[in-house]
Amino acid sequence: MTSKSALEVLYPFLHGKEQDPANVDASLMQSIAEKARESRETSARFFGEQAPVLLDAAKALAAVYRRGGRMFTMGNGGSSCDASHVAVEFLHPITAGRPALAAINLTADIAMTSAVGNDVGFEHIFVRQIIAHGRAGDGLVGLSTSGNSANLIAAFVKAKEMGLTTIGFSGGDGGRMAFGICDHCLVVPTTSVHRIQECHVAAYHILWDLVHTLLADDRGSAISKDVAA
Repeated sequence: MTSKSALEVLYPFLHGKEQDPANVDASLMQSIAEKARESRETSARFFGEQAPVLLDAAKALAAVYRRGGRMFTMGNGGSSCDASHVAVEFLHPITAGRPALAAINLTADIAMTSAVGNDVGFEHIFVRQIIAHGRAGDGLVGLSTSGNSANLIAAFVKAKEMGLTTIGFSGGDGGRMAFGICDHCLVVPTTSVHRIQECHVAAYHILWDLVHTLLADDRGSAISKDVAA
């Protein structure tokens, strides 16, 4: 290959050079195919390696709910959107017959996070909330594509000190989250942020399903018998 960067070869029009539209379309179609293949391969490897960890995490979270605990979620940037998604899945299950489970998204309170970030530092935005709201027996789920987010690490450390069950979603080598910070850490084996996030979405949907399956014998229907009749 010449000294041209891979980006310049694939997208020459970004570098002030015109290209035939048909060639552009062909290159972009190839890019789509390569990204889709990479996504499939990353997902297959992730679930092949991490299925036992996912099952253990589901059992641990089911135990949290079985003893009357709550789940807290947290993340930054795109992972904050995932934290919100996890919480709403548990609070508002779309599958009939599955009851709501207590879940609190720590990224949701803008006043709280901006106040703490401004006054004492962004690394404290989650730990302050865990100190205030967390109780022994609760669960904390955090998502970070690097596994090194300082504010998640601080909250995980405090949560474990307080007796919460901790579950992390990470990528790459897992970062600090994968080395004793979390009780359970699901690591997507790639450095691609997009592939990591794709696997995280699938994993926490499966986590949600497994938790409800494990709790099935402990609960009644979300719809009362009188209403159902």
